[in-house]
Amino acid sequence: MKIGILADTHILQGRSLPSFIWDSFADVEMILHAGDILSESVLEDLLLLAPVVAVKGNGDWGLTDLPDKTITFAENIKIGITHGYLGRGKNTPERAYNTFRGDHVNVIVFGHSHVPFKSVYNGITLFNPGSPTDRRGQPNYSVGILIVENGLYDIQHLFYNAEGRLL
Repeated sequence: MKIGILADTHILQGRSLPSFIWDSFADVEMILHAGDILSESVLEDLLLLAPVVAVKGNGDWGLTDLPDKTITFAENIKIGITHGYLGRGKNTPERAYNTFRGDHVNVIVFGHSHVPFKSVYNGITLFNPGSPTDRRGQPNYSVGILIVENGLYDIQHLFYNAEGRLL
């Protein structure tokens, strides 16, 4: 199973996703969005590619139907998704981790900082895909890909330059 992961798209109504997202997610079976979507049209566009599991970010005032956190499964892998701005902790990864404390997840996907991040803490993979539209000082735009096969998983960043080329 191949899953596309993104956060912090910050796309206003009338604007569209970068073309590299369409290319990178063309063959995914699911998309996870960790918030700051801003416009319902982004979710509608992503649904043209695959089913979407999304949460609300601090910029998603108009998307009231989205939860602050959710848990989904990819085969037997339990994935927690949150934006990362709520909860206890000194930084975004800590807040994301604490949001799912006791939920026995394998992976936590979060956003908020726009900084690509991947680390394992207490046996749980913490993953921030970064942002495909707002680098905030990062050298490149980024998204993530999660591959789940035979009960095992691999999660990686895909980085794109300012011209939208995969690096």
